[in-house]
Amino acid sequence: MRTTERRAIHHVKETIMIAAVMLMSVVLVGILCLVAYTLATYALPLMLGFAAARFAYHTGSGAIGASFIGVIAAVAAFGVFALLFATLRSPILRLAVALVFAVPAVIAGYALVHGVTFEVIHSAIWRQIFCLIGGALVGVSALMRLAGSKTAAAS
Repeated sequence: MRTTERRAIHHVKETIMIAAVMLMSVVLVGILCLVAYTLATYALPLMLGFAAARFAYHTGSGAIGASFIGVIAAVAAFGVFALLFATLRSPILRLAVALVFAVPAVIAGYALVHGVTFEVIHSAIWRQIFCLIGGALVGVSALMRLAGSKTAAAS
């Protein structure tokens, strides 16, 4: 094989590697956005789980025990909200439960969109518009997940 053929093959391999890395980067960013959106939707149970895990860690349960306690606390918090939303019949109380669950999700969605668009959208007005729309969509998603949970659907 000649040197020019080797260089051409090497150049093709480099191009394929660059394209593969770019594709993997786009997929990774998409997955991270999906995870961030899901965590923003469950903002209140997530924060309650973090608070319980932090308390457990500082009282000597260790990292694994604190993680376990945090997950159980987050699941229990979502279960309590779903149960309250399903069993309460008063529209005002159901609205209060929904707002307590959805408002932190709206704030987290707003912050998520602001963090993603801060360097991309230079117009402050358009950035705020996108942040408000993103926060509203995450809040609606949180309400739909609360209302569509198995506990709420069972009653």
